[in-house]
Amino acid sequence: MLNINKMKKFVVIGGGFAGVEAAIKLRKYGYQVTLISDRDYLFVYPISIWIPTKKKTFEQVQIKLDILSRKHGFDLIIDKVTQIKHEQNKVILSKENINYDYLFIALGMHKIHKEGLEHTHSICGNPKESLIIRDELSKLIEQGHGKIAIGFGTNPKDVTATAVRGGPAFELLFNISHYLKQKGVRDKFELNFFAPMKEPGRKMGEKPYKKMGLFFERYKVKTFVGKKISRFEKNAVVFEDDSKLESDLTIFISGGSGHKLIEESDLPKSEAGFVKINELCRVEGIPNVYAIGDVVELVGPKWAAKQGHIAEVMADVATYNVHNEIIGKGRRKSYWEKLHIICVMDSGDGAAFITRNHKKDFIMPMPIIGHWLKMAWGFYYINSKLKKIPKIPGM
Repeated sequence: MLNINKMKKFVVIGGGFAGVEAAIKLRKYGYQVTLISDRDYLFVYPISIWIPTKKKTFEQVQIKLDILSRKHGFDLIIDKVTQIKHEQNKVILSKENINYDYLFIALGMHKIHKEGLEHTHSICGNPKESLIIRDELSKLIEQGHGKIAIGFGTNPKDVTATAVRGGPAFELLFNISHYLKQKGVRDKFELNFFAPMKEPGRKMGEKPYKKMGLFFERYKVKTFVGKKISRFEKNAVVFEDDSKLESDLTIFISGGSGHKLIEESDLPKSEAGFVKINELCRVEGIPNVYAIGDVVELVGPKWAAKQGHIAEVMADVATYNVHNEIIGKGRRKSYWEKLHIICVMDSGDGAAFITRNHKKDFIMPMPIIGHWLKMAWGFYYINSKLKKIPKIPGM
């Protein structure tokens, strides 16, 4: 078994939640693993909401991939993938070519472009945009007044709407409101939320959705929902009826679309550009290629959503399945059975624990302690990845 493992070469594309988890698990099984990423760090998006309010520095919200590489024993290449040639078992990089026996695609997703998008910033896009939001917010606070608009959108081609990032928008709204209150200038600012759908946040479930109004009321946030976004201007969000929401700082999380590399490939993909996989996380029709995380077309109940923990669930499922295939065991896992929503929606001065699965949805407000629990999760996540995981006995 040991010799078989050593003969199999795995390549993982993507240094985010899914890719890193897959690389770690594959090393745990004893395989040769090369992780390829165009960034030299894993960015912990769920706690990046605290960069704009200065509770976290940029460096505190990342893990250097070379440290993870040394801890877990996988090879690391920092480079851009330009092409996937699955028929040749080869990945083309800007500087070299890499061959593989098995390929794991964990590239994440790109965003739908909207006219004037350059006038907005996203807490779920390029990690360094979190620093721009921080600096722009600081300028407004120094100015002493302002109008801030935060919202999110969808991808019309993503029929299941799994590529919507609503949670971070809500969290940033409430955190900024609390931050402005701490600075003594909350009454000098307008804080507005906007979204094209009539019931943003309903994916969380009926109970959590009904509680959202209380959050908006508590943090003095006005809502503008149910109108499609036409475009963005330097100081405004323009809706389809030509009405405008004035804004000195616009933060917008665009709906997700397929990664450009995938859209340009001959891999099977959905209309929205996401990789088509089966319940084992194997790419349709290609037995030695798996895809996990935001890059895939997520198939499941209407409330299913792409989240960091789902990316890790898919990494666990995919590595388990490919390992059992190699060693000749019949057991397999399905990611469909493990789909659920879990979120600690932080507000800076508290949080709400939200969960939804195939049977029920649930929300539990956690004043004060909830914020510190999410802080503790961030500490745990980073440090758990830095802890070397022993190999399975006999591998």
